[in-house]
Order: sequence, then C-alpha cells, then structure tokens
Amino acid sequence: MVNNGNLMSEQDSNKEGKSTSLTESAPAQPAPGKEEALGFKELYEQSLQNVQLGAVVTGKVVQINADTVMVDVGWKTEGYIPAKELRDDEGNISLAVGDEIEILVDRRDGDGNLVLSRDKAAKIKVWDDVKVACEQNTAIKGIVLERVKGGLSVDIGIPAFLPGSQVDIRPVRDLDRFVGQTLVFNVLKYDRKRNNVVLSRRSILEHERESEKRETLERLEEGKIVEGTIKNITDYGIFIDLGGIDGLLHVTDISWGRITRPADNFSKGDRIQVKVLSFDREKERVALGLRQLINNPWETIAERYPVGTIITGRVVNVTDYGVFVELEQGVEGLIHISEMFWTREIKHPSKVLNVSDQIHVMILEVNPGAKRISLGLKQTTQNPWETLKEKYPEGTVVKGVIRNITNFGIFVGIEDGIDGLIHMSDISWRHRVKHPSEHFKKGQEIEAMVLNIDVENEKFSLGIKQIEKNPWESLDQKYQPGTVVTGKVTNLTDFGIFIELEEGIEGLVHISELSQKRVKLSSDLFAVGDMVSAVIKNIDLKNRKIRLSIKELEAPSAEEGPSVNSYLNNRENVGSNLGKALADVKIVDVKGS
Repeated sequence: MVNNGNLMSEQDSNKEGKSTSLTESAPAQPAPGKEEALGFKELYEQSLQNVQLGAVVTGKVVQINADTVMVDVGWKTEGYIPAKELRDDEGNISLAVGDEIEILVDRRDGDGNLVLSRDKAAKIKVWDDVKVACEQNTAIKGIVLERVKGGLSVDIGIPAFLPGSQVDIRPVRDLDRFVGQTLVFNVLKYDRKRNNVVLSRRSILEHERESEKRETLERLEEGKIVEGTIKNITDYGIFIDLGGIDGLLHVTDISWGRITRPADNFSKGDRIQVKVLSFDREKERVALGLRQLINNPWETIAERYPVGTIITGRVVNVTDYGVFVELEQGVEGLIHISEMFWTREIKHPSKVLNVSDQIHVMILEVNPGAKRISLGLKQTTQNPWETLKEKYPEGTVVKGVIRNITNFGIFVGIEDGIDGLIHMSDISWRHRVKHPSEHFKKGQEIEAMVLNIDVENEKFSLGIKQIEKNPWESLDQKYQPGTVVTGKVTNLTDFGIFIELEEGIEGLVHISELSQKRVKLSSDLFAVGDMVSAVIKNIDLKNRKIRLSIKELEAPSAEEGPSVNSYLNNRENVGSNLGKALADVKIVDVKGS
C-alpha cells in the first residue's frame, strides 16, 4: 500500500533532503519555484517505481494490526507483512512501532499494495552468508537438528548437511550426542538451485588444533609440569592431549607402585597434571610422567617398613597366587597364598578376601631394588604349629582319622587343619608295603607315634611301626653269620629268591648262592612256598638286609674242598629256627684233631 498524503512543500522537501534513490541522499537544492512543483510530483511518482520487487531492504515498522504489520520501505512508501509470519509459537509479535527490520519486497497484491516478507529476506541473507563463507573460508554458526543417514542435519537459517566424516577429527560413533548443540562450521560446497549446503566441523577443529599445537610446541620443555586431557587409554599407557599435541604417559611412569590396567584408575576426558620427561620437537613426541610429581617412596622403604612390623593395608588386587595390598600411595606388597593361613587350605584368595578390604599384615621381606614387599597374613595370628610341638612331644602316641592315602604314605588328621604324614617306610618293621591302601582305608581311625614336628616347614611326621619294638635291633645276635636257618620261599626273582625267616623278616639268597652248580633261573630249582635251609652270610641292620647262601650247605666236590665246615669256623651250639634238634648239632672244625 502506498501512502500518497499531501505533496511536500518546497520547504519540507528541502528539510527532508530525500533523494530519488533508496540508498543515496540527494544534495541540498534551492527551494523550487511554483513552476517546479509539478516536477516534484513526478519525482515522487518515480521513487515508487524504484522499489523493485525481489529487493532486500531495511524498513521501519509504522503500524501493527491484527493481520498485518505495516512497514515503511522508504520515500513514505509502505508495504505490509502478514502478521502470521511474525508471530512466535505463543502467537505474540516481538516487534514494536519504530523497529527496523530487513524484509524482501516480494510482490504486489491485487490492489497494488506491496507484500513484504521477513522470512524470505532472511533466507536470501543466509545464502549470501553461505556464499561468503564458502568463498572466503569463514565460519558459520548452526544448530544440530537431528541425526540423518550419513550424518547430521543442521539449521544455519536454511537446512544444511554435516557428513559423519566431517563431525570431528577422529571418527565419532555416537552422533546423537551432538543433537541440540550450537556449533561452528565451514561451508564445503553449496548449490542454491538445489537448496543444498554441505558443512564441515572437522576443518574448524583441525585449524584450532593446529593453532593450539604451535602454541604448545613453543611452551613445552623437559621437566615442565603441564595439564592435559586424557584422550585414550591402553594397557601400556595413557595418551594425553596437551593442546594440539598428544603425549604418552607410559604405564611404568604412572605410579611408583604396580599398575596393571590404567583403565581401572583413569577415565577418558579427565584433566590431569603430568611432568614432561622428554620432548622431541622435530618428531613431536612427548613422554610424560605422573609418579615423578611425588618423591620415590621406595628410597626409604626399608626404614619405614622394618621386617616383622604389623601394619594395616587395603586390598587392591586379588590374583590366583595371592593378594596385593596397598600400604601407601605407590607402595604395594604381596601376600602369597601360602602366607595367608597356617592350616587352612584355600583354592583361591577371593574366597576369603575382596578388593577394598582393610586388613592387618606383617612385613616379611623388603626389596627396594626390585620394588617388592612380601607380606604375611597368617603371621598376625598365633602359629598353631608351635602349639602343636608343645602339645605333642616326640614319642607321644596319638589317635587320628585317615584323611587321605597316597602312594607314598597316609595323612592322618590330628588337629583341626593339621594332618600328620605316616610315610610308607614307617608303616611296618616286618612287611614290605607296596601301597598303603592294601592295609588301610580312608576314614579309618589308627594310632601312631609322633616322630617329628617341623614348625618352620610345617611338617608333622608320624609312624606306626615305632609303636612296637624294632625286631631288627637284636637280629644280629639271634642270627649270627654261619647260622643255619630254615624258611619259606616268598618270592622268586631274576637275581635270586627271598626266604622268610620269621614273620616280616626275609633274607635274600642271590642266584650265585643257590647251588654249587651254575643256575640260570631260580624257578628251575625252587617254587614259592618251598621250605628251604640256608646259611646266614651277612646281616645289614641299617638297611635291614639279610644275605643267605644255600650252596654252602651242599656237600663239596673233591676239587672244591671243604665248604660248610670251613665257613662255620669251628662254631659250636649254633641254633636255628628249626628247633633244638639243629641247635644241638656239633660242627667239627676240619683243621681240628
């Protein structure tokens, strides 16, 4: 709508100084004469024609109605904007009379009035900004609206597309976290006809990082304490962003103590202070240290933790072989599974201890060079083995239940959690035991004698045969060399035969002592169960061995000369277990009269 009003007087025209152009002011003119009044009217009419459709101009709000907002676009030329275009979500119009507003001269309606549009003017301005941003590589702001296929939709005044590869310097898995954020972008390309704009945030970040990098490289130096952000965590260390450049905090430089998994103690995004250990400016490599910010606690560890001291610590790690206990920051000790209990057997330390448990431990060994401390849990309680030694002196006969049978002996339960071992060599004086299970059963109650209690090595030795008298102690008096004995063949071997002289007492007749004749196999002459007479040649009490000879009882040949009588060496009244009859036999010395 055009407001014609009354034509301006020459004086008013001079005061206003309006030009025929919308963008330029005309220089002051002399007051027009009467004959020029008609020319001024034509000039005004011409100014209306200079308001071009499609032009973006700045106008002033002159009137606000229910359906329209009247805007002066220059030279008292007015147009209107539909009010619905200016209303917010609550139906309010935020403009006031006198406010300036950028609008597009859109068209004329049927009555010839100018129809204006702020939205279209804004879009045209956005496209202008997009063009400038693309050509001059300047930044543009936008709000991320939603995640779409291949990237994100961004509102920069018009819809634009941000590819997933251009969101960040590194690939981003969770694009949804950017929705709703206002960010800054570069324009990669645009097509106004297709209404297509492609953005990049990556180029902005790369430029910022490069700028940060130059500043960081200038201020970095060895020994300097810097602050950074944890960027990535691996098993061998932590990568820290120092500002455009990453530094590595190796796992060995995290703590004076033991760190197995850095991820258990640190998180991505954490801010952390570290010390620059080394810096290669050309290769842009930075080695960082965290433990170097505090004094090495291992330098004075031996003085602060004397062996035998009982202290309190916190369980920080549980393994198959033991438990690690933190004594102070950077100082941990190991309780080996064997040092956890005196008598209780556990399959895994986690059955009795958990991470964060506060426990009392004893210092067993300190090795500052290897940064190792051996701890004991059982040493904080009374040693039951010492009590056991006092309770059961050597020679005491005790009762117990067989808890386990092995191929080397029997384990007998004497005290709660303490078993005594009866070695198979201590089961019987008289019988050769091939396997204890032949004579005993698990759960059977038996008596045994205490042989030894080794407190240091936690060993409890028992014996069954020691309860009765050792028959071998006086065997050399009963069976002196030269004595003729009779017994039953109990075993045939390649090297001879075994003869039982009395219960549990056997002697060996070597194959060379079986006969005056040459013998290849003992089974050629004897069978198990045969009753055989032989001569005692030697008794080894220490090793409990008896050597016998049968060929010494055989009559000698003419070439061989005397044998039995010569061997017996004029001994008289020699007895055997065959009874008095053999004992009374008088042996005559061949050399005698």
